[in-house]
Amino acid sequence: MGGARHGIVRRVNPPRAAARAGGRGSAPGDRDLLGWTALLTVYIVWGSTYLAIRVVVAALPPLTSAGLRFAVAGGVILLAVVATGRLSAARPRLRELGAAALVGCLLLVFGNGLVSIGEQQVPSAVAALTIASVPLWVVVFRRLSGHRVARATLAGVAIGFAGVAAMLVPTGLQGTIDPFSLAVLVVAAIAWAGGSYIATRMALPRDPLVSTAAQMLAASAVLLVAGQATGERVDVTVAEAHPASLVALAYLVVFGSLLAFTAYAWLLQHWPISRVATYAYVNPLVAVVLGALILGEPVTTPILVGGAAIIVAVVLVIHHESRQAAAPAGPSRG
Repeated sequence: MGGARHGIVRRVNPPRAAARAGGRGSAPGDRDLLGWTALLTVYIVWGSTYLAIRVVVAALPPLTSAGLRFAVAGGVILLAVVATGRLSAARPRLRELGAAALVGCLLLVFGNGLVSIGEQQVPSAVAALTIASVPLWVVVFRRLSGHRVARATLAGVAIGFAGVAAMLVPTGLQGTIDPFSLAVLVVAAIAWAGGSYIATRMALPRDPLVSTAAQMLAASAVLLVAGQATGERVDVTVAEAHPASLVALAYLVVFGSLLAFTAYAWLLQHWPISRVATYAYVNPLVAVVLGALILGEPVTTPILVGGAAIIVAVVLVIHHESRQAAAPAGPSRG
């Protein structure tokens, strides 16, 4: 969840002419190279943010560090929006800013903030595998809202939740992982899915960068206040931090929230969403490998079994939903 696992949910509906203009002047091969470079960036960077969060919360308070991260990233995006004239060109309404603030709080306060809290006790790989269940929770929200969900999708959801249960059952964890912290991560996944779902049903600022800045800045304010309310002190947070934690925090700001976000936004405008969505099951694999190699995190049997089930489930859901979206529109079934 570096910036949205850590991508911030936005409404990106570029006109077809704009999409064509984006590819004008460059050969298809060049566009493919740029696309794969952007997707590889999202794969690796967003997969590595779980490791970075784990390093950050080892020395920095979770809520305050997350608040600082999004305050800096949101401020940079806002400055860019103002400097390029995008804010005046698409001035958002107060209601749209309020909607963006709500979505930002669900995604970044209850989503990312709880991930920071959970990773104080839970390995980064397990956190990534748990958050990988977000697409499954989105399906649940759709079903609860009255949308018809295909059986294949429901089967994928069932497999994924079985994988989450395999990691949640204390007897299966053999005492190696704190069940409460793991439950916090499940709540974070639910919150992220809820924010993602309502973002598609609310009127957000038309400019995606304006929306993202509003989400980040609103969430950062809530995170910093929550950090103060729970006894975290801003004045000693940075001064007493280990250099590695400060480097990891800077990495989250620059790479997780800015670089990967830009790559993701470009992909949404130029590549099929079915291909872009593969980040949802590649990120956890990157997190597992990095956690084991760099932090020496154990990869137990319950983690392997539960994680594999989640990844398979997400692959099934994304693949089936992508086929459904690409199918020609037929008679409505209500």
